[in-house]
Amino acid sequence: MLHLLKISRWAPALLSLAPSTALATPAENGSGGADGTALRALHCGRLVDVDRGQLLGPTTVLVRDARIAQVLPGRVAPSGARVVDLSDATCLPGLIDAHVHLSDQVGPASAVEKFRLDIADYAVRSTRYARDTLLAGFTTVRNLGDNAYETVALRDAIAAGYAIGPRILTAGVPIGSTGGHADPTNGYRADLAGDPGVAQGVIDGEDDARKAVREHYKRGADAIKLMTSGGFLSEGASADNAQMTVAEIKAVVAAARDYGFKVTAHAHGAEAIRRAVLGGVDSIEHGTYVDEEGLRLMKAHGTWFVPTISPNAYTFDKADQSGYFPPVVAAKIKAAGLRNLQTTARAYRAGVKIASGSDAGVYPHGENARELQLLVQAGLPPMRAIQAATLHAAQMLGIDRETGAVAEGKQADIVAVAGDPVADIGLLRRVSFVMKGGQVYRDDPAGGRDSAAHPAAADGPPATP
Repeated sequence: MLHLLKISRWAPALLSLAPSTALATPAENGSGGADGTALRALHCGRLVDVDRGQLLGPTTVLVRDARIAQVLPGRVAPSGARVVDLSDATCLPGLIDAHVHLSDQVGPASAVEKFRLDIADYAVRSTRYARDTLLAGFTTVRNLGDNAYETVALRDAIAAGYAIGPRILTAGVPIGSTGGHADPTNGYRADLAGDPGVAQGVIDGEDDARKAVREHYKRGADAIKLMTSGGFLSEGASADNAQMTVAEIKAVVAAARDYGFKVTAHAHGAEAIRRAVLGGVDSIEHGTYVDEEGLRLMKAHGTWFVPTISPNAYTFDKADQSGYFPPVVAAKIKAAGLRNLQTTARAYRAGVKIASGSDAGVYPHGENARELQLLVQAGLPPMRAIQAATLHAAQMLGIDRETGAVAEGKQADIVAVAGDPVADIGLLRRVSFVMKGGQVYRDDPAGGRDSAAHPAAADGPPATP
């Protein structure tokens, strides 16, 4: 991800931090003042203060246009402000999912669709997945892997008001070695496989590594994702073998620093995790087979951990369905079992920094909050799980000055649920109110996932900017 000082490269992300007025009427946005300003007073029955790790009582959040103007105790209604009554709900920051795949949805047809679908098909489908994600309360996501940078286009379409979805930081195509988890031709017959290279994210050696980062910069990516180990859903034989050298990882990280990118590593195996941490990555995804040395290294280096527990149980069940996965994939999934819960528990006890990422796309989009329930099941206190999907995720992504907490000056990214999510984390799977950048996309006291309840999302196509 790029630093905010580099305005030209951050332009799409900065646009997505602004409200998209093309998708909602003035009544829905609470605007309509003669000077174009919009002041709203959100009367929250409770507020999750993630900065202090506390659940506050009745609180008023004043929102002016896209940003939070003030956070005040009690019920306050300034003159001219439009009141949004959330007195029966708990407000909290818009949720952040640090690991999604918005242009894909894994299923039994996935292997065939690689040959039948065009990139345009994946791009069009991504608009539905993005919408489902936002309406589930996730106002910011990091997309960690697509087919051909199509999520760059999705990010820009959302920012420009042509589509509805969360703020997106995208890594474009992942980077890995020939035959590794990032090789898009794994499982192809020889005459179709060809020899993919840097343009497809496939590298071999330090020169390729540097060029791949520069290609991501050229294509408008916001972050870098490495595949330092095998994986479960590709057709390679191993899910955990190390697939990049420390020298290659260091070359990627050094080039990434030149362009302001943060680097994360898909790493299941212990050796792959060790190499990634020593190579200087900012975070580890999955960490399925991490050992005690890996946990010690992560804590010592300040490396973040994104456990992605959600796909574990989902794919484990699907692996028993004949034909759902290719045999080599099903075998790897069954061999791993439900290990990620235990891995997360060990990482938490070891003091490793944890941020929430669900790997949505491996399981259904819009169910992202399931990850928070699983973090609690793994031993995180509910407040820590909420922080992992708000403040801590924002810190890991380097956007905590803009979002991740309900605080003065930050983006007005606010969601609400009926009841107390600190007492029942499962309530976050049924958000009733979603505001992103000051625009309301959901106002549905009953909660649920029925998109018909979202007037701002149901306006139809946006006007031409």
